[in-house]
Amino acid sequence: MESAQKTLWELLWDYDPNGLLVVDTNLIVTLVNPALCAMFKTTPEAIIGRPVATLLNDPDDFLRVWNENQPAKPREKHYPAYDVYVRKVMFPIRDEGVIAAIMVDLTHEWQQKNEMRDLKQETIQRVGEVINNQMRVAHEIAGLLGETTAESKVSLLKLVAMLERESA
Repeated sequence: MESAQKTLWELLWDYDPNGLLVVDTNLIVTLVNPALCAMFKTTPEAIIGRPVATLLNDPDDFLRVWNENQPAKPREKHYPAYDVYVRKVMFPIRDEGVIAAIMVDLTHEWQQKNEMRDLKQETIQRVGEVINNQMRVAHEIAGLLGETTAESKVSLLKLVAMLERESA
């Protein structure tokens, strides 16, 4: 039964879509799952046994979790070097002498959010351009109406003057 449970846990570890990372108290990577390797474009062989700082730029978070003996509040973090945006949850496992991190890949949602922000800014800019264009056209129309009204007035006044001279 032990080997069946181990196989089950190994399968869960291998197929979990979240990045799973375990470091020891010296901040050396001891375990990673395939999802984490995919997120951070690495392999288990390239990272296991190495300092977590070679992969992540915030190793102090691991120490803080260990020293406070408390799970860290979930935090969203962008790792530009890997073009990945994650929600990171970290917690100590005292019995094993390790700190674990679960990283939920939010990159797709983050990209969509940025695209939506860009689209909104572009839309606001275009609306401003349309309003400015409409105001310009309205001013041109008003100017033309003013000119034609003035021309009509002059012509009508001349006509009235001529009719008055003829009738006098």
